[in-house]
Amino acid sequence: MIDIQQPIMARDDSSYLPVFRRYKIVLDHGEGAYLYDMTGKRYVDFLAGIAVNVLGYNYKPLVKAISEQAAKIIHVSNLYYTEPQATAAAKLVKLSGLDRAFFANSGAEANEGAIKVARKYAHQFDADKSQIITAWDSFHGRTLATLTATGQPKYHKGFEPLPAGFDYVHYNDLAELEEKISDKTCAVMLETIQGEGGVYPPQNDYLKKVRELCDRHGALLIFDEIQAGIGRSGKFFAYEKYGVKPDIVTLAKGLAGGVPIGAFICTEKVAQALHPGDHGTTFGGNPLACAAANVVLDTVPTEKFLSHVEETGAYFKGKLIELQQKYPDQISEIRGEGLILGAQLSNPKKSGGEIVSECMERGAIINCTAGTVLRFIPPLIIERQHVDEVINILDAVLSA
Repeated sequence: MIDIQQPIMARDDSSYLPVFRRYKIVLDHGEGAYLYDMTGKRYVDFLAGIAVNVLGYNYKPLVKAISEQAAKIIHVSNLYYTEPQATAAAKLVKLSGLDRAFFANSGAEANEGAIKVARKYAHQFDADKSQIITAWDSFHGRTLATLTATGQPKYHKGFEPLPAGFDYVHYNDLAELEEKISDKTCAVMLETIQGEGGVYPPQNDYLKKVRELCDRHGALLIFDEIQAGIGRSGKFFAYEKYGVKPDIVTLAKGLAGGVPIGAFICTEKVAQALHPGDHGTTFGGNPLACAAANVVLDTVPTEKFLSHVEETGAYFKGKLIELQQKYPDQISEIRGEGLILGAQLSNPKKSGGEIVSECMERGAIINCTAGTVLRFIPPLIIERQHVDEVINILDAVLSA
């Protein structure tokens, strides 16, 4: 039988920029926590488009809102007001405890905006107050500034000269940050929970102490919650778990349930550094994206939904720990909060990539990040039965 997926893959391989290592399936549709390829094979999805599809697939209120908004107006311009954008901004301000929101098209754009507004704010006081400190193993985006903010040299290679003014410290190492920070520091920018770097939560009141250091040196604190936000930690904003409030927070990925969007939210004092013309976007905050975001913002922050994330995440983490205890020679540690979890591989019989491929063959989509960490960032609507399904597949792969 001829695989109907082959012509599509061949067409893509000959036409698309070769920057992705794609798996040899063509995904066609989804339902709930499941994806289906063009042959009809079903996969339980524990990647969610890399933490994007928080409400799963074919979530009826989301589909309805997108359809109805598309029939009204998809895009105008930020020269005009629209109701979906005004509503979404007001919801984010209320949820964050901050004062002003700005919509972009992606996480990288949201982080670019945060970097720009932080520099503009600092320059009011000192033109040389420009240093931005980020963390090794962080990931903040692929534009030149956010690429530079990303503390992983492999992403820098070949794109030099990089923008100036960025320095790096190790996440959870307060002493190193104390050495690097000064009155010339404009901002400290951290993922609340490191994602791409291997799923590392903060330890020992680290974020509270970072907040204190920033206040001492007049530096802004920026939290990148592009992966850890939107309920994934069990709180709408992960910083709520740690009792710390930033000056700026960035969001994207799950904010519109799969429709491209990004946002940064900041305090009023930071916002006042910007004036008309200082920042902007053509497509950011368009009515279609904001209509989708409003569904997410009406659904995820509810107590029932977030309790489900915490309970399901705790169950999943427990099952992963059981798997670690069964295969201590292959899994050394389980990390994470809520439904952003990582399993650290240690001298496994198979590489992380091989485990991911074999899981996919058996009907489960997972991910390997940082080379040796199996990362699980599923739709937030998963149930225990989906967890059991993935655990059983992982068990079979690790024992094979």
